[in-house]
Amino acid sequence: MNSRERILGRVRRALADAPADEAPIARDYLREHGRRTVAETVELLAENLADYRAVVHRCTDDALPAVLLRLLAERGAQSVLVPPGLPPHWLEGVDATRVHDRAVSTPHELDRVDSVVTGCAVAIAETGTIVLDGSPDQGRRRITLVPDHHICVVRVPGQVVSSVPQGLERLDPARPLTWISGPSATSDIELDRVEGVHGPRTLEVILVDEE
Repeated sequence: MNSRERILGRVRRALADAPADEAPIARDYLREHGRRTVAETVELLAENLADYRAVVHRCTDDALPAVLLRLLAERGAQSVLVPPGLPPHWLEGVDATRVHDRAVSTPHELDRVDSVVTGCAVAIAETGTIVLDGSPDQGRRRITLVPDHHICVVRVPGQVVSSVPQGLERLDPARPLTWISGPSATSDIELDRVEGVHGPRTLEVILVDEE
């Protein structure tokens, strides 16, 4: 018996004497805090991302390849990790060596990669959070945790929601979800902030206007 079966067994035993016809308790939680237009929701996302020290860029879909080319050039990236489903035209003109997302790549190999470019599953405005779910345009979880520089593309407004409950409705809990709120950071007891310990030191988010 594994841990999951033991936990479910305890739940069943705890509910064994509950009346079969007892109605479940419904809790009327707020699904979002306040009413916002689509534009206001996107602005809130950009504000909260910046508050978490992510670098936010805005562009149209047509301009995305040029923006990625500029950001990678400014970073001096000689290699870029590419998920298998990343649209090929995103990196048109980029001279950096493409590193493919492979199961056999070691942490040391991933650590030598200069940058990684991915899409996302959903972005949550109220918390400034980006969620990756391992889809083809995002790749394995570790490719966004080991390299020091992550560029994440968010489609606006299609991938932007206001709140966590709305974000959860779009996600499959069986997938490997990575929740990102700014670059990796931690503080010791003296409140000295250190970035890059548990993930990329630099997170750049491109909000791409689909309209």
